[in-house]
Amino acid sequence: MNIKEAIFNRRSVKHFDPDHVISESEINTLMEHVILSPTAFNIQHWRFVQVHNKEKRQQIEDASWGQKQVTEASLLLILCADLNAWEKQPERYWQHAPKEVQDFLLPAIENYYTNHHQAQRDECLRSSSIAAMTTMLMAKELGYDSCPMDGFDFDKVAKIINLPHDHIVTMMITVGKKRADARPRSGQLSLEEVLLTDSF
Repeated sequence: MNIKEAIFNRRSVKHFDPDHVISESEINTLMEHVILSPTAFNIQHWRFVQVHNKEKRQQIEDASWGQKQVTEASLLLILCADLNAWEKQPERYWQHAPKEVQDFLLPAIENYYTNHHQAQRDECLRSSSIAAMTTMLMAKELGYDSCPMDGFDFDKVAKIINLPHDHIVTMMITVGKKRADARPRSGQLSLEEVLLTDSF
């Protein structure tokens, strides 16, 4: 499938075949591509929790107000992000860059994020959002459907997965084989309404 087809055909599917099993090889292929998603300063804030445990899946479904896709999907991914990734050995993110690049970027990272808590959180959300789109498009390439989710109790889900205190949950994505098509697109705004030139 080419990129145009994947974008056009990707829909938020709510009903998955609960008997389909996604292989570890497929998950690895998916995630090896997802982690190529861009992040500010190459910090790679995201962390992905794949939930296999049936009991935890049921707890997360309960925290998602009974949305069956949580337990029926072949793969449940919880996208999280490390608020303090910028200060955790940032030299790792540029270890293969020339020394002059490292000498410029490492102080820049520190200067940008120190005491700038809104930027720390904003970057986590941006990075996770980009990775989420990569996840859904790559899933489509592999023959799977998906659905991004924010309809759940974030605090409860964080407790279920034992989220560290300096991380946040940003969204969840379900991936699997659909057993029912998504509804037709319900009201796409025109390009003229959303694409502006130079200013509002």
